[in-house]
Amino acid sequence: MSAHELTPKFTPEITPSLEELQAQERRLVFRQFTHEDAWALGSLLVDMAREREAPVAVDIHRAGQQLFHAALPGSSPDNDAWITRKRRVVERFGASSYLVGARYRARGTTFEESSRLDQDAYAAHGGSFPVTVEGVGVVGAVTVSGLPQLEDHRFVVEALERFLEKYL
Repeated sequence: MSAHELTPKFTPEITPSLEELQAQERRLVFRQFTHEDAWALGSLLVDMAREREAPVAVDIHRAGQQLFHAALPGSSPDNDAWITRKRRVVERFGASSYLVGARYRARGTTFEESSRLDQDAYAAHGGSFPVTVEGVGVVGAVTVSGLPQLEDHRFVVEALERFLEKYL
């Protein structure tokens, strides 16, 4: 076997387009979002993380109140700080933290360079997604931290898809 055959093949992650990210937000909308919904969604995220042995922290906020939080093995207090910073982006911009960062990148800059926001308070990195209620708008955020940002984003989207398919 040649050295080339022993080298793992690297397939770059396909970064979602702005249109795809915006479509996710239009599609992943709740009819209502109760304390029970937050518990069920948070529990689903924890179950998914345990299955994958993902070292993440999970957080769900609605209207300024933390409704769910869990820290799985391998996560750290830094993940909680990232959750807060990513959630603030969702609360300020009404869009997922990954989409906000992608919008800046599409303009040839970065959130950090151009937002004029305190980087200790805001992070436009993937993992926080708006909780949007039909006819109401964004009422909160579901956030995961502990994986690379695109994986955090995809993890939350997958959980929301499963939840909305099953519970609503």
